[in-house]
Amino acid sequence: MTEKFSRAMYMDRGAEQLVEILNHYISAIVEKVLLFGGDILKFAGDALLALWKVERKQLKNIITVVIKCSLEIHGLFEAKESEEGLDIRVKIGLSAGHISILVFGDETRNYFLVIGQAVDDVRFAQNMAQMNDVILSPNCWQLCDRSMVEIERIPDQRAVKVNFLKPPPTFNFDEFFTKCMNFMDYYPSGDHKNLLRLACMLESDPELELSLQKYVMESILKQIDDKQLRGYLSELRPVTIVFVNLMFRDQDKPEDIGQAIQDACVHITSVLRVFRGQINKVFMFDKGCSFLCVFGFPGEKAPDEVTHALESAVDIFDFCSQVHRIHMFGMAYLICNRNEGYPLLGRDKEIKYFMCTMKEYLMSNCSRVLMYEGLPGYGKSQILMEVDYLAQGENHRTIAIALTKISYHQNFYTIQILMANVLGLDTCKHYKERQSNLQNKVNTLLDEKFHCLLNDIFHVQFPISREASRMSSWRKQKQLEALFMKILEQTVKEERIIFIIDEAQFVDSASWAFMEKLIRTVPIFIIMSLSPFMDMPCVAASSIMKNRNTTYVTLGAVQPKDILNKICLDLNVSGIRKELDSYLVEGSCGIPFYCEELLKNLDHHRVLIFQPMESEEKANVNWNNLFKNFTKPTEELNMLVPSSEEGNEEVCNIAGGVRLKNLSPPASLKEISLVQLDSMSLSHQMLVRCAAIIGQTFTTELLFEILPCWNMKMMIKALASLVESNIFDCFRNGKELRMALKQHSASFEVHFRSLSLKPSEGMALGEEEELRELESEVIECHIIRFCKPMMQKTAYELWLKDQKKTMHLKCARFLEESAHKCDHCRSGDFIPYHHFTVDIRLNTLDMDTIKKMAKAHGIKTEEEITFSKSEIPKKSDIFPDDLSSEEIREKILGFFDIIITKMKTTEEDIIPLESCQCEEILEIVILPLAHHFLALGENNKALYYFLEIASAYLILNDNYMAYVYLNEGERLLKTLRKEKSWSQTFESATFFSLKGQVCFNMGHMVLAKKMLRKALKLLNRVFPYTLFSLFLHTHVEKNRHFHYLNQQTQESPPHGKKRLAQLYRQTACFSLLWKIYSSNYFFHYKYYAHLAVMMQVNTALETQDNFQIIKAYLDYSLHHQLVGYQGIWFKYEVMAMEQIFNLPLKGEGIEIVAYVAETLSNIKLQMGHLDLAIDLGSRAHKMWALLRNPNKHYLVLCRLSKSLLLKCRYKQLIQVLGWLWDLSVAEEHIFSKAYFYFVCLDIMLYCGFVYRTFEECLDFIYQNEDNRILKFQSGILLGLYSCGAIWYARLQEWDNFKILSNRAKTLVPRRTPTPLYWEGISRYLEGQVLYLQKQIEEQAENAQDSGVELLKNLQSLVAQNTTGPVFYPRLYHLMAYVCILMGDGENCDFFLNTALQLSEIQGNLLEKCWLNMSKEWWYLSSESAEDQWLQTILSLPSWEKIVSGKVNIQDIHKNKFLMRVNILDNPF
Repeated sequence: MTEKFSRAMYMDRGAEQLVEILNHYISAIVEKVLLFGGDILKFAGDALLALWKVERKQLKNIITVVIKCSLEIHGLFEAKESEEGLDIRVKIGLSAGHISILVFGDETRNYFLVIGQAVDDVRFAQNMAQMNDVILSPNCWQLCDRSMVEIERIPDQRAVKVNFLKPPPTFNFDEFFTKCMNFMDYYPSGDHKNLLRLACMLESDPELELSLQKYVMESILKQIDDKQLRGYLSELRPVTIVFVNLMFRDQDKPEDIGQAIQDACVHITSVLRVFRGQINKVFMFDKGCSFLCVFGFPGEKAPDEVTHALESAVDIFDFCSQVHRIHMFGMAYLICNRNEGYPLLGRDKEIKYFMCTMKEYLMSNCSRVLMYEGLPGYGKSQILMEVDYLAQGENHRTIAIALTKISYHQNFYTIQILMANVLGLDTCKHYKERQSNLQNKVNTLLDEKFHCLLNDIFHVQFPISREASRMSSWRKQKQLEALFMKILEQTVKEERIIFIIDEAQFVDSASWAFMEKLIRTVPIFIIMSLSPFMDMPCVAASSIMKNRNTTYVTLGAVQPKDILNKICLDLNVSGIRKELDSYLVEGSCGIPFYCEELLKNLDHHRVLIFQPMESEEKANVNWNNLFKNFTKPTEELNMLVPSSEEGNEEVCNIAGGVRLKNLSPPASLKEISLVQLDSMSLSHQMLVRCAAIIGQTFTTELLFEILPCWNMKMMIKALASLVESNIFDCFRNGKELRMALKQHSASFEVHFRSLSLKPSEGMALGEEEELRELESEVIECHIIRFCKPMMQKTAYELWLKDQKKTMHLKCARFLEESAHKCDHCRSGDFIPYHHFTVDIRLNTLDMDTIKKMAKAHGIKTEEEITFSKSEIPKKSDIFPDDLSSEEIREKILGFFDIIITKMKTTEEDIIPLESCQCEEILEIVILPLAHHFLALGENNKALYYFLEIASAYLILNDNYMAYVYLNEGERLLKTLRKEKSWSQTFESATFFSLKGQVCFNMGHMVLAKKMLRKALKLLNRVFPYTLFSLFLHTHVEKNRHFHYLNQQTQESPPHGKKRLAQLYRQTACFSLLWKIYSSNYFFHYKYYAHLAVMMQVNTALETQDNFQIIKAYLDYSLHHQLVGYQGIWFKYEVMAMEQIFNLPLKGEGIEIVAYVAETLSNIKLQMGHLDLAIDLGSRAHKMWALLRNPNKHYLVLCRLSKSLLLKCRYKQLIQVLGWLWDLSVAEEHIFSKAYFYFVCLDIMLYCGFVYRTFEECLDFIYQNEDNRILKFQSGILLGLYSCGAIWYARLQEWDNFKILSNRAKTLVPRRTPTPLYWEGISRYLEGQVLYLQKQIEEQAENAQDSGVELLKNLQSLVAQNTTGPVFYPRLYHLMAYVCILMGDGENCDFFLNTALQLSEIQGNLLEKCWLNMSKEWWYLSSESAEDQWLQTILSLPSWEKIVSGKVNIQDIHKNKFLMRVNILDNPF
């Protein structure tokens, strides 16, 4: 049974399950024994010893009672199988007779044993029993009432097996039992019959308590003294056990046995105390006594626990058997050999320290010391192996050794090993050979009569002289030191010595003292790696650390990219699953050993699956493999280690159904965490355990809520201490937390010499002051995070199941109140009106809470509705019919200007005091809350919050995390659907609509359409499949549309909240569906798109929500503009403006105005109205900046920069890019930073100057191409890769071109109908056009086919409904170039003139200038185009030169790439 559960890999399984089963069955047995008058004397694993203490005359009756008890115990287990499928049975042995109680121990702890023939008999009977047997010992059978017992004889045995009791017909067992119990004073009766024992009625007696405390375990007593609540004492933890069995002879007398046990107990206790072990139990067995010794009880875990257990076992064994130890001479070589195929990763900075110090040493005549300090697992030995390899040279000798804990206890051991190497003794096979070598080496340096001084240190046998025997130990040591110093002085004259010591914390004090003198006397280079000293280092060690020639480096963690490289190298794969990467990087905390142990644990549980790498193009896309991406190692690793042949590459995947977050930590890492946990005070341990329940990240408010009986001051003080001990990190806000998670702390140099100059009193005061500052910092920082996930998981596993549930429930109740959007976003649900559709609250709602929630969702009171209706002016008053489009434009822009002025000057509460905090709430409230409900088994509540999480991540543009939590929700949905009581159509519809949104963002339109249709069907809004139903639905929706427009000014009752939730979901689905249909090539799909956008408008009108209506109007307008319907789009833009003219200018009203300005700017940019796009965009930028909404602000700046680029307004463009960069840095916003570099590449490629260098842009691409935000956004990476490919194509560096072009090619199929995708695809096609020019130049066979295909792709892109006209000039320009390359002059003229006309109409000065230059170049110029672009980029000026006036801004327009055409006269 133990073996089965030890293989469990999840945190909630294994040991706890085993304990639950044993507790369940043993507690049932204990209850029976107590009810029948017995007492439990001992527990031993899955066995127990019970005693009925009676007078001799009552023995016969009591045996009958005990037999009855035994049979009832068997009855508890008949035909009963555990939930885990284990068939559990009991076997029972009974004996009767006299026993003796032996009490032994010392002044602090007592134990007792029962011995005697009766004890031996019961053990004998139990051993004879089979499952479900009750065996009576011979004596018990003699003394029982035989008339009451039916037995079965056992062959060749005097003991008997009980079949059943056979009482007479008139026998009443209850009366018989009561009569028997009257003779037992301790058995409750009368008023106390409901108690199990009268002992619980005893009054407090301090003397008795002190006596009984000696029988209680020391660790439990400590927790009781610390006033910890009883419910928090139990925990599950791994321990190390030593069994000590004392064997006795049959003839040994009880008094002799007792004395032997007492002596053994005293010695065992003294040995265990040194290593923080305890005697847990003492019990008798067949011919002896067993001591169960345990290391690692709560508060007693120590490093090297197994080593301590072995040392204790040897010491205890020596005490009994007096085994003598044998001393041997050996060497301590560096443990591992350097592997050429396994480079040292992520330690460049550390190796640089060595290289610099080595250079100083070789150039000077002074000693140098380099010390690497780091915790175990940081890879110190690997660094020294690399150092040993790099230190090899002709003129110096390298000596590398590794010490162990034993080395510390051997005087002068380190120097012994050093000198053995220097003297060449390390290769000698026999002591005589060593002796001969020594004699030759030291003859001239040491008188022969003193050679015997070397006997002990080098284990040789020189004759002991009279002079040497009279020397004191101190004089001998000094003589040896002087000899060794002379030898080393002689040696360094011939060759330099580099001494490398691994695990230098185990250097003995005598060796430290010698080394301290050595570095002052002899030029030697000592390199050490060491773990932090447990105690204060000795004086000599401190002196070396403070020496001016010592470089002391504290090792930091390895960075995430290097951990990824290490994983790929260890597994020999070309990529690993993204979840696996996140799990290992986060779990290892940058510690190589942690990473290795986690990998071993995953391999042990068969989590890792290796499979051939599949091309993204070949993979059939479905929901399950939508994000089946693999994170690849960096280019740095590929340079260090050659990769496998292409086609033979493997990737590492995860077995299906495995949840990495719930995996139990490896035993080795758990032990490290337990050691650290037990080194804390009990109160600190309790705080860490409570924090572990909350999760990896938590708030101080929630921690205070669940801590039992703590005050705030006590908690802050404890937290400050734990932050100082690197158990926790604290952060002021979510932004600080996210920044810290991106990079591990690096190595740094410590200057002990400078620190030693400070006065000791000042240092003590400084430490107190530092702790006070830390307490103040913790008060300010309300977000706390475990430094190491292993500590959180280990502490979490210490709780028992029921305790966990209680704590999770507390957390859930507290977090529930904050599980909504931030105050800046008006505290609503991430899925509008979500909580009105599902009953998920634990806490009851009062009227104030209901009002607050209603206000958060914009629900007005009846009075507010009436008042707002009376204020609405007639639409004709806002935009009379006789206004021209130019007047309307001026009025709209003027309106936005008025709003901005009011926002800046008004005293009203319009502008929020802080920016959006939704991301922080998501990470520290909603995410933990979902997991608390999951732990509580509340699947419906967990599903609710997983959907909220997915929706929040979509708002934050994180498609990957939305996908992850939708998969979590899908697991719950499958479980809930099996439950008949659960029926939530809205949750299922929301689930499919969010899946559709993820698929849409990823560019998988077929999958998105399928999901959105499913969602609409569940929302009772079926979207047509056939053309007939399409036209029928269109007719119906047109009638509804006119009906809603006519009714808009009339009063209509508001919908219920559940209905509103449905309408909002429907609107979200339709807003995506019309874009999907618009992007399709089929002609009839435009009718589906038209229907979808009309249904969006109708649904929005039904909601009576201003924002939904305005959004739908603007979508309707954009759709009509893209398909070329004139007139209608203008009407709906005006209608949207009429809506915002009537909004109250605060809260949501202001945000809607900003949204309209932003959206109109985007529409005008897509349609090529660049001047208006700039006017609107600049106003939207001002509004979102004032509203402190970075997620909206960066979008406006991105679009504004594109408009300014096309208009060649470079000064304004650089200003906007500056704002975009500042925003990206301040908010750590990767998308805005990526767009910044995208525009910088555009500037270099098309504008003729440099704002950021190409190398910087390329570096950003390579460093962030695996970023989950960028990787799973269709468009931005496509654009970045394609710009890089264009750069290399212009330089004709085709190998580099192919690398970036192929990466871009994998993103092309993700056809998201967004401007960013069209921008990216146009750049990609431009690269392909340049590649076509190469093919034609080289007269490739498929050049003409490629040209025709390319022209077709460009034409289809122009023909698509969702491609904005702003892209047409570039696309026509490229089409003209393809035509001229293929010799089609007529079409080339047509496309070139079309592009020029469009550029003129749109005011696209950038493209117009380039087109004119192309026209002149292609038709008029006769100059050679060789190396033209190379010469241009060499002279590209920086923006700083333009600003300073060194370069005329007009001249930069000439720095254009001129596409070559003079290749061949007749290419085809």
